[in-house]
Amino acid sequence: MTLVYLVAGEASGDALGARLMSALREMRPGLDFAGIGGERMAEQGFSSLFPMRELALMGLLEVLPNIRSLARRLDQTIADIAARRPALIVTIDSPGFTLRVAARARPLGIPVLHYVAPQVWAWRQGRVKKIARQVDRILTLLPFEAPFFEGAGIPVRFVGHSILESGADQGDAARFRACHGLAPEERVVLVMPGSRRSEVGRLLPVFGEALRRTEAAVPGLRPVVPIAGPVAEAVRAAAANWHPAPILIDDIAEKFDAYAAARQGGAGLIKSGTSSLEVALAGVPMAVGYRVNPVTAAIARRLIKVKYVSLVNLLADAPVIPEFLQERCTPELLSACLTQLLTEPGAAAAQREGFARVLGQLRPAEGRPSAAAAAAVLEMLDARQTA
Repeated sequence: MTLVYLVAGEASGDALGARLMSALREMRPGLDFAGIGGERMAEQGFSSLFPMRELALMGLLEVLPNIRSLARRLDQTIADIAARRPALIVTIDSPGFTLRVAARARPLGIPVLHYVAPQVWAWRQGRVKKIARQVDRILTLLPFEAPFFEGAGIPVRFVGHSILESGADQGDAARFRACHGLAPEERVVLVMPGSRRSEVGRLLPVFGEALRRTEAAVPGLRPVVPIAGPVAEAVRAAAANWHPAPILIDDIAEKFDAYAAARQGGAGLIKSGTSSLEVALAGVPMAVGYRVNPVTAAIARRLIKVKYVSLVNLLADAPVIPEFLQERCTPELLSACLTQLLTEPGAAAAQREGFARVLGQLRPAEGRPSAAAAAAVLEMLDARQTA
């Protein structure tokens, strides 16, 4: 049986990996899978080498205390690859870990396909030469990425953004309101602080205070916090004393129902990243916030080459979503933005118009993004077998 080795390092990569596995099985049922993944991939019958949550770290100072454990996990992964000898390695996002896997696996002679282009076009562009030595092909989610990597001699294919297949725009608002006994006048505010422990620790207190301030100006708010597995307990503890009292959910279908409820007169406080794109697909107006360690931020500011951090704004090349980063990620500023979105229909409508323009850029030439990615995987497998 042909073995494909998948390596994902965080929740968004886990979702991509699960959709890729599903599409591959539809197109070639005889494939087998091994590697590292999370809950979504486990739903596809995947058994992870070790818990993926151990890799869900971000930021220079956040990673440093875990260097030794990450190094051990890297050694364990390479040993497993060497023992299993898969036909292909697919590394998914999380370049800090996955590209190290790719580099260490190169001497084994196993081709490597990296799914989700590293954002070297945004900062440290010189790294693209190193990436060219680590991987055999890159699958990009964003249309403007392919020319950048092609310029470095890396075979690239734009496969579209898998967020379009998420179902984030298919939720049932009435079902959510009925399930949680929401009164007609209550308005849902999504609160999404991320899936990494460092993100939750920095963002959730700020988001909680922003909500408290907004409730004073706009009564009747009901915060809803979707919980990612790796940070579930941290979120529960941090939100335990919030006012208004939050609804905590860990089911994907219920999360999408919450999106639908927030679309009807609500809004979102969202961590910058894939989650903001998912919320945009659902049509929920939002404020984006993000904080990292000050030292990490100082280094990043010297290296970042783009105007925006939100994917929506990057694709639009315009500030569709207000971004509140580092010292501007404060309860006061977030609350002011949230209040505007909740009280001024024009502000919410302007965001939704921008969402529509951006989402149209994320579709592949034909079919579903996961199917386009699966086709690229099979193409590499077939080329290896022919050779």
